[in-house]
Amino acid sequence: MRIYSSALVASLFGALTLSACSPAQNWRDVAFEGSALKVQLPCKPDRTARSVPLGGVPVDLQVVGCESGTAMVAVMSAPLPAGADTSVVMVAWQKATLDNARVTQPLAAGQQQAWQRPGQLPLATSVRVQAQGQRANGEPVNMDAVWGAVAEGERVRLVHAVVYDRKIPAELANTLFESIQP
Repeated sequence: MRIYSSALVASLFGALTLSACSPAQNWRDVAFEGSALKVQLPCKPDRTARSVPLGGVPVDLQVVGCESGTAMVAVMSAPLPAGADTSVVMVAWQKATLDNARVTQPLAAGQQQAWQRPGQLPLATSVRVQAQGQRANGEPVNMDAVWGAVAEGERVRLVHAVVYDRKIPAELANTLFESIQP
């Protein structure tokens, strides 16, 4: 019996070791150009940047994202122009994201909660949203997303991170969101 237990423990340890090295979860630090903002992604990211209107304000949006297993993971960041209303722009970004994912609004109780990280500005619009929506092809998809803001000198930088998947592993989303460092 003792040999069987030792073999079972060794097998489980080996399986856990192999899963920890899975290419689907190869965490790496990623920095945003022109900012001290850093985040960890579970896979090698693709990058893009473009100017987009958010809340009537044109912002230079930087996006890093990748696929980890069946999940789509993305982190976006945009410095706001001087004088822009941070909360108005963040609410517009939240609405655009939820509309794009075809999430039914208003959100039900429990789908939204306050989200604060060290170094983040204490705004009522800094939230975490967990909801079900639809992909462009009509398939159901779950999303777990956060929005926040950090001060960069005299400016404010908005941050948005999101995970989309049929079933989102809590560890994946939590690790992503906790890794955001201003």
